[in-house]
Amino acid sequence: MRKYLVLHGPNLNLLGLREPAVYGRVTLDDINARLNELAGQRDAELTIKQSNHEGALIDAIQDARAWAAGILINPGGFTHTSVALRDAISAVALPTVEVHLSNIYAREEFRHHSFISAVCAGTIAGFGWRSYLMGLAALLERD
Repeated sequence: MRKYLVLHGPNLNLLGLREPAVYGRVTLDDINARLNELAGQRDAELTIKQSNHEGALIDAIQDARAWAAGILINPGGFTHTSVALRDAISAVALPTVEVHLSNIYAREEFRHHSFISAVCAGTIAGFGWRSYLMGLAALLERD
């Protein structure tokens, strides 16, 4: 069974409550359940983590190099600020797919740049919670 790391960045623990006009009403638990369902159908196992702390996300990425076949990540606000998160993804050399609930390119100018995208196999944005399922499906298809 292939194992994958799913990482949710800062403020994603507030999904369903936080700016529902932008992020929708689906909760993080709902997304995780849907991801686990898809993984189960594809003979894959997920380890899912959420943190509001950059270092905790980096630690999880570094740890994954020993056991994971790939990473699905929504870096949240760190997308636009974190060279350290980018470097961790690059260092572990695992196939990584970046996902975003909203279309970051249709929002504020500062959200148009991602430090993460350049070290990922691909980026999916703008499809709400479905971005996660699309991202996981793409990651699973890489094997």
